[in-house]
Amino acid sequence: MSGIVPTTPGHPINAMANQIKSTYTEPEAPPDYISHYLPGPTGPAVHLPTGIPMGCYSQQHSGAVPLNLPAGGSHPIHYQPGKYPALHQPVPVMWMPGPLPMLNCPAGLEGLAQLDNIHVLQHFEPLELLTHFETNNRYDIKNNLDQMIYTVTEDTDNFTRNSYRSLRPFVLRVTDYLGREVMTMQRPFRYSCCCCCCPSARQELEVQCPPGVTIGFVSEHWNLCRAVYSIQNEKKEDVLRVLGPCATYGCGSDSVFEVKSLDGAFTIGSIIRKWNGLLSTMANADHFEIHFPLDLDVKMKATIFGACFLIDFMYFERSTSQHSHSR
Repeated sequence: MSGIVPTTPGHPINAMANQIKSTYTEPEAPPDYISHYLPGPTGPAVHLPTGIPMGCYSQQHSGAVPLNLPAGGSHPIHYQPGKYPALHQPVPVMWMPGPLPMLNCPAGLEGLAQLDNIHVLQHFEPLELLTHFETNNRYDIKNNLDQMIYTVTEDTDNFTRNSYRSLRPFVLRVTDYLGREVMTMQRPFRYSCCCCCCPSARQELEVQCPPGVTIGFVSEHWNLCRAVYSIQNEKKEDVLRVLGPCATYGCGSDSVFEVKSLDGAFTIGSIIRKWNGLLSTMANADHFEIHFPLDLDVKMKATIFGACFLIDFMYFERSTSQHSHSR
């Protein structure tokens, strides 16, 4: 089925011969679309009532405190999203306490500046597993205490997602505990071919914070044996290098992408795709763990954070049929 090229509304669809192309023919660039995503409202910070534990606000109810407190205890019960789908009531979400503004730190990245590792948890989508219909990806970003730092939502139209799959251009919107969009990540459409030495075929991701202000880029480099990326500043100057394993899709083991200095002499961090079993792999419910130095420039932390999503889309965002074909 990889030889079938999706048709746009302006193309005739009554002739089967017009849909069958050579397996080496590249798809056309996807059409422009109008995003219907509405960023969360901006407003003053919400003050916690006296006696309420910090970090227990739900994004959907920022003015209330939806806590489930066990009898005889003071610790809130919080559940992993998707673990108990039968519950119809809003599930309380444990959020990381909102940090104070910091000098030389873009607004919204204060929490990231205080951490040396984060977890990226992709939501399980039953519709994709049952129907192979690609839906917008969603992610929870958490710290080691299982507290939510951000939520990440893909903003792509149905035609582009299901026609171009892992090759699709996308916009990822990062929101905080108040529902405010604090960061935007954009991947333009690039052709994919067997020879990535062609500059037009190299993948790229732009990181903006606040939305509209570029703070860094993730740029793919051609390499015969492994995945190689550059972590760049807003001027597209190389700052760090990301080196992936020779076999990116590891079955039964973690896939480690090392974050190194430009000369390759020092390893300063890593992006690890955790192995969570066949079911999570088939359902595209990936779990990434990102490590970086605590004192690293927060803009570079945000760009390494963005590199995680480009790696996810390029190597692990595949349908069940694509997985079986690749094997």
